[in-house]
Amino acid sequence: MTLASSVKPIFSAETALAALGEDDQQIRYYATWWLGKHQVQSAGISLCELLKDEDYRTVQGGYPLRRQAARALGQLKQVETVPALITALDCQDDLQLREAVIQALAAIGDRHAIVPLLRLLHSKKPQPYEALIEALGEFQVSEAWSDVVPFLEHSSERIQCAAARYCYQISQEKRYLTRIIDNLNHENSYVRWAAVFDLGAIGHLAAAEAILEAQIANSLKLLNLKRILESVLKSDRPDEEKQMASETLFEAIDQLLWQL
Repeated sequence: MTLASSVKPIFSAETALAALGEDDQQIRYYATWWLGKHQVQSAGISLCELLKDEDYRTVQGGYPLRRQAARALGQLKQVETVPALITALDCQDDLQLREAVIQALAAIGDRHAIVPLLRLLHSKKPQPYEALIEALGEFQVSEAWSDVVPFLEHSSERIQCAAARYCYQISQEKRYLTRIIDNLNHENSYVRWAAVFDLGAIGHLAAAEAILEAQIANSLKLLNLKRILESVLKSDRPDEEKQMASETLFEAIDQLLWQL
């Protein structure tokens, strides 16, 4: 990134943290991104402060710097930052910010987030439902079942896919997994992308073959096969079964790498 002559290039945690105090909002945004990308653990407090930033706001009322700070906190995965993130959920003016905060809370995985997330689900106001339902699935919040099931018929197919992902994570019923796999052949590429990321998050081995055959970029296939592989390696499957699954996935990943 090209910076003004008075600003030091951002190439370390120290320079990135110092850049958060600059007047140029683009420099602050880039520094925030840098801190998250490099998972600078000492940046947690500073990033929490950015969740209250009022200096960088779009004409539509959005808070780009707050959103990026939330994403960075999700990359840091510090439980200590959860209270600040939960407070940031109260922002009524920027649903994209709320979406980024929800995703960060899901990434951190602290269960103190569950009650505030359920409160959003029960709210009568518009919410970033795709991220919200996905987070409830990650937290295995079974008490949200009756509230989530109607989203299987939502007008947005991405939200339908998120609901199917939640239902599979809670019930382990194959019909919900099949519904996501079917979306890998959807005519809308954005729905196909949502489906492959949902399958990667579920980490089900049976989805790997469907991902390989889907009409999506090899880079997306590779990313999500790696997520499934990580899930297999962390699972409590018998060692022999785990080894066979791992070998199958490694072979598929090798084939994709050769094609990149």
